[in-house]
Amino acid sequence: MPTTVVQPLKENNHVTMLAEQVDGVIGVDTHQDTLAAAAVSLIGAVLASTDSPTNARGYQQLLDFARQHIPGWRCWALEGTGSYGAGLAAFLDAADERVVEVCRPKRPAVRGGRKTDMLDAVRAAREALATEHLIHPRRRGEREALRVLLATRQSAVLACTAAINLLKALIISAPDELRVELRGMKSKNQVAHCAKLRDRPTQDIEHRMTVRALRSAAQRIEALRSEAKELELELLAIVRTAAPELLALQGIGPISAAQILISWSHPGHFRSEAAFAAFARVAPIPASSGLTNRHRINRSGDRQLNRALHTITLIRIRLDPSTRAYVARRISEGKTARDAQRCLKRAICRQLFKLLERGDQPTQQIPSDDLPQAA
Repeated sequence: MPTTVVQPLKENNHVTMLAEQVDGVIGVDTHQDTLAAAAVSLIGAVLASTDSPTNARGYQQLLDFARQHIPGWRCWALEGTGSYGAGLAAFLDAADERVVEVCRPKRPAVRGGRKTDMLDAVRAAREALATEHLIHPRRRGEREALRVLLATRQSAVLACTAAINLLKALIISAPDELRVELRGMKSKNQVAHCAKLRDRPTQDIEHRMTVRALRSAAQRIEALRSEAKELELELLAIVRTAAPELLALQGIGPISAAQILISWSHPGHFRSEAAFAAFARVAPIPASSGLTNRHRINRSGDRQLNRALHTITLIRIRLDPSTRAYVARRISEGKTARDAQRCLKRAICRQLFKLLERGDQPTQQIPSDDLPQAA
């Protein structure tokens, strides 16, 4: 069976649903140690149910269960394909099974409604049958490598910031002799100096323990900075292999490029450029009423992707003359500086989507025809 999920197509105002493409759906509720699965027919009837452990043997049991109860064209509806369901999703993809991801099924509206793992599996299958836009599980491989490296680097950066704050606090409350020694130094010099401090037996215990604490915090900062730099180089090497055209664009470095690739995943993951913009939180939402015609900010979607776009926007405004001219034109039209910046983020999002989906040649400036005409 094909591994690619066919996205719903609109023809003559008709949306092709999953029920028109398969003979049944296997819904799976994923957990750390167990997987609950239910085979559901096109009318939503439960054909059979089972559970299995989260290991290779359990995955094969679920595949045999699906082949027995839905021998024809089938689809798997999984919860948590990026967490507890990642192993099963990879196994099914290798077996040429069709897989879609479903969000957490809605709970019954009535308070006190029934809730079991098997009922959640049934709800997952029925939700896949009823939805208009199917969700592809995100790719692993290079994308997953970028994700784990970026998450680890972010953890190192946060820990480094905490260590710097600790060092500053220790310096403030240190004995006068140490404070005078470190006063007036820049942060980088303070870290290097504290990492080489040595305590002497002739000093009192407060002085000796403060020196030890300062040295420990400074050495931790240096180690975390070195770790973050090494991880950044690893990210750069993978991005250069996966999408070198991103690095050719102004304002995009290895960190922003890695986040864009992680959120985008692969061609066809998003059904349209507008869907990608909504996911990036840069698609304004209409909020008009009566004589008021306005849009409000979209606060749903991927916050980290929006952060990457914001960083790219700030760099281009600072370095690119055509970008500054665009922002100035938007402000002259009556928009605030922040609204003009949001328009620019929407245009950059459009440029990135076209580049990634179709492999367009990168350009340093955004063509004026491609710039958004509304906030």
